[in-house]
This record gives sequence, structure tokens and C-alpha cells, in this order.
Amino acid sequence: MAVNELLAQLHEVAASPKKQLDKYLAEGKKVVAVAPVYTPQEIIHSMGLVPMGVWGADMEINEAKKYYPAFICSIMQTILELGIKGEYEGVSAIVIPSLCDSLKCLGQNWKYAVKGIPFIPMTYPQNRKPAYGVKFTKACYERVINDLTVATGAQYSAFALAESNKIYNEHNAVMREFAEVASWAPITAAQRNDVFKSAWFMLPEEHTAIVKQLNAELAACPKDENKVRVLVSGILADSPSLLKIFDDNGIKVAFDDVAHESRQYRTDVPEMANPLDALAQKFADMDHCSVLYDKDKKRVDYIVEQAKKHEAKGVIVLMTKFCDPEEFDYVPIKRACDAAGLMNLNIEVDRQMVNYEQASTMIQAFKEMF
Repeated sequence: MAVNELLAQLHEVAASPKKQLDKYLAEGKKVVAVAPVYTPQEIIHSMGLVPMGVWGADMEINEAKKYYPAFICSIMQTILELGIKGEYEGVSAIVIPSLCDSLKCLGQNWKYAVKGIPFIPMTYPQNRKPAYGVKFTKACYERVINDLTVATGAQYSAFALAESNKIYNEHNAVMREFAEVASWAPITAAQRNDVFKSAWFMLPEEHTAIVKQLNAELAACPKDENKVRVLVSGILADSPSLLKIFDDNGIKVAFDDVAHESRQYRTDVPEMANPLDALAQKFADMDHCSVLYDKDKKRVDYIVEQAKKHEAKGVIVLMTKFCDPEEFDYVPIKRACDAAGLMNLNIEVDRQMVNYEQASTMIQAFKEMF
């Protein structure tokens, strides 16, 4: 299948998550919504359920304002807004992790605002790496399993989880390969985003099959060397208006440090006798993310290293408005980029933004400095 056909297939999924939800429901499958940033999708998958990502949408917020102050992450506000408006009708439950204050608020507000879809909390430890942290994570996974059984009637099997861990590891590998191939492939920023965004709405084995074909086709394409190469960092980078500005200005996403994109695929589930222990260890092994506690801020060095590795001339930080973890990380990121001779640009993004005229001017000026 040609590159354009494969990309069109993934674009349709990325642009129409409701259609994809209806497809799975029509097939008799039960769907569980998974909120940002890290949820144990392997557990959900192993129980015969379909995990589908919910990251909100670019929209005006009305009903959710009754539950949130204005100064809170618009991703969380729009997730709740969509829930209140019935856009997730048919979903059997939602799993919401507790990795930031906004996520904690989302879970509590969801219980009262969207009564038809059970809320399942996933409480992660701040100190995830010590043995007691891994033990705590495993105990919380066991609670998720119990809650999923109550909400859906699905049963847990260690054997099935071991198989799902392998399926997700394969998907991780294919997505890591895509990030590398896409670094030089002749595709737009919008097309690159479609590949990552569609993964949230498809079963991993289905998505893996398509992206494997895409990787093979892209690897055979000539290199795209006539654009300004950048590393993009942030929580979310899927605004069509913003991606169009990237493409109109010849900005090439050489690599990303985006929570919605490559951050999801860095860490595999290790081989261990008990698959649930292995999944808990996976979370302990995760690093380089603003919502994961790290007093040494190793993420800063990671961004600079990846920018150099992928021959990026600069770093563009898409700063989700009111995202405290990202805001705290920005100062050391800017200092490190300055020290490394990397141009850097900070653009504020919000789910309620109608246009990005200011961002367009900033990106145009950024491009002209090379």
C-alpha cells in the first residue's frame, strides 16, 4: 500500500475518534477511556477491553466551567466538557491517573458530572523507583483490575496480561522506529501527528500492522533535507492550525518530546515471571517526563541530546497553558538550549485558542534566524 493511502487511513482514525468508538461498539467490544498521561493500557487490553485515549478537543468550554476554575489545564476541562455533553456515550469506564493536580481534580469532578461512566482512579507513587514504590504501583494496578471487573464484567488473567505486554512492547518498538524514519521522511508535521494521534483510538495490534507498512515505505523515500529541523516538546502538539503553520513555514519535526506522542513509547515492559510485577517495573523505569518526579531534571539533558542526535537546529516548546509541571521545567530547558547553542522558542497552547496568529509570527521569525 502506498504511503499516501496508509497516511490517509490513519488520518481518518485521528480525525474521527467517535466513528472509531462506534465501530468497536458495533463489533460487540467494550471500550474503556484512558486519560493522560500514563494509564495501564496493557491491563485493559488483556481483559478483552479496548483502551481509547481521551485528550479533550479544540472547543469552547461551557459546562465544565461549573466544576473548574478558569486557571486550569484546558485538556482536563475539555475532557470533562465532552463527558458532560455525552460524547463518550457507550464507554464502559474511564481510568484517570493522578500524576498532576489537574488530573486529580478531573477524577473527582468526573464522579459528579458524568455519572453514567464509572471513574476508575490510577494512583501512582511519586517515588516510583524504590522497591516500596514498585509495590505501591502494583497494588494500585490490582485495584484497577478489580474496578474494571465491577464496571465491565471482564476477568483478569496473568497469561493474557503477559501476551498484552508483548503486544504493547511491539507497538512501542514500531512507534520508536516511526519517530526515527519520520525524522527524514518527506511527510508533513500534520501527517506525522496523525500517526501518533491515531494510536490512541486503535487496538495496538491493528495500529502496529499499519505503521509497520508505513515505516517500510517511508524508509525507501528520499530524504527531506530542505526544511528547518526542530525538536518539539510539550504535553500536546495536535492543533491542526498550529501544525499548518509549521508546514507553511517549512518547519520539520525532526523528533519530539511530547507526552501525547513519543514519550508514550520510550519504555518497554521488562521480562519477569509475574506480568503485573513487570508492568509495575515499567512505570518505575520511566524517565524524562515533566509529570514524573525527578529532582535531577534529567529530561533537560535528554532534550538537548535528542536535538543534537537528530540534527535539529532548535527546540520549540509548546507550553500547555496552566500546566505547572511543564512550566517548572521550561527554565532549565531554556538554559540548557542556550548553553548548547540551540535556538529555542516557547509557544503557549490552549484547547480554547481560535487562532495562532501570534504563534505564526513567532515561528516565521524563528525560521528566518537560520
